[in-house]
Amino acid sequence: VKTIQDAAAARGRALIVLTGGGNGIGLLRYLATRRDQVDWSKVHLFWGDERYVPEDDDERNDKQAREALLDHVDIPSSQVHAMPASDGEFGADLAAAALAYEQLLAANAEPGQPAPNFDVHLLGMGPEGHINSLFPDTPAVHETSRMVVGVEDSPKPPPQRITLTLPAIRRSREVWLMVSGAGKAEAAAAAIGGAPPASVPAAGAVGLETTLWLLDQEAASKLPG
Repeated sequence: VKTIQDAAAARGRALIVLTGGGNGIGLLRYLATRRDQVDWSKVHLFWGDERYVPEDDDERNDKQAREALLDHVDIPSSQVHAMPASDGEFGADLAAAALAYEQLLAANAEPGQPAPNFDVHLLGMGPEGHINSLFPDTPAVHETSRMVVGVEDSPKPPPQRITLTLPAIRRSREVWLMVSGAGKAEAAAAAIGGAPPASVPAAGAVGLETTLWLLDQEAASKLPG
């Protein structure tokens, strides 16, 4: 809440990138209990990734976010920047859908910049170290210039997704990685220890000002010391 308040006070708006998963949606449910402390008219929401499925599919991160928080706050719909759905205007053209979201990021950035400097990019992490839909040793995690790409063959279903890339994540002032469970301890230790992002994508999630790892005791169990 304070991060949102500080960003809105300093720059007139707070740009937040949301994530799905248990921890990401749990944070949104918590924010819903503190919703009166935020001026939602100054908040812009983006998504780090999305499953390319129909708009009303329960698997969509944005549907889960609406149920957890957005349906309960007075945020202008024009400031909720959901990723395209497979039953939307782009249909089966995943590449066009990803390009459209990339263009949306540029439209919300300073002139000449490919994407905004997000105030906070929220991230979960998979047991193999994936973040957003950036999986180890896949073309998306190797991307160096695009801000948004389509993923055709995600190793985790569904296969088609849209994701922000590492260059987009690194435009964030703060990156928060929320990780829980013993099954993710090895990947967390590797990422924090400086593993190559191509093999442990979370290692490449670095904020311009702050990179914050929020680990429970089990997820932190393999950290040195």
